[in-house]
Amino acid sequence: MDNCIFCKIIAGDIPSSVIYEDEDLKVIMDIYPAARGHAIIITKKHFENIFELDDDVAKKVLIVAKKVGIALKDELGCGGINLLQNNGETAGQTVFHLHFHLIPRYDGDNVTIKWITGKYEDGEALELAQRIGARIK
Repeated sequence: MDNCIFCKIIAGDIPSSVIYEDEDLKVIMDIYPAARGHAIIITKKHFENIFELDDDVAKKVLIVAKKVGIALKDELGCGGINLLQNNGETAGQTVFHLHFHLIPRYDGDNVTIKWITGKYEDGEALELAQRIGARIK
């Protein structure tokens, strides 16, 4: 992908501060961090979003997120970590190469990841769960 910034980072055309790398994933420091230590897990193969993600790579992502998250907590002393991933423009995706944000959280930080909660009518959640579940392959 000639115009993909993450493909250019993976290829080494754009320098990055690498935390971790293996044959499928590269973890780098975000150059515009939401908080100190903000890292990004990038798939080496170009997948636009989670809907295209190869199952074998998907299995590795959470393991790497856990390992890097533990290292961030140990090194930074943060109180927690947000693992954030957006799919599609409507969901806030701005770089269309699959990536996961690991955002360290600190007491009193200015990071905001919030939404207004809704409510289901009686039986609506069960009906919806059954319809969605029937689509899982």
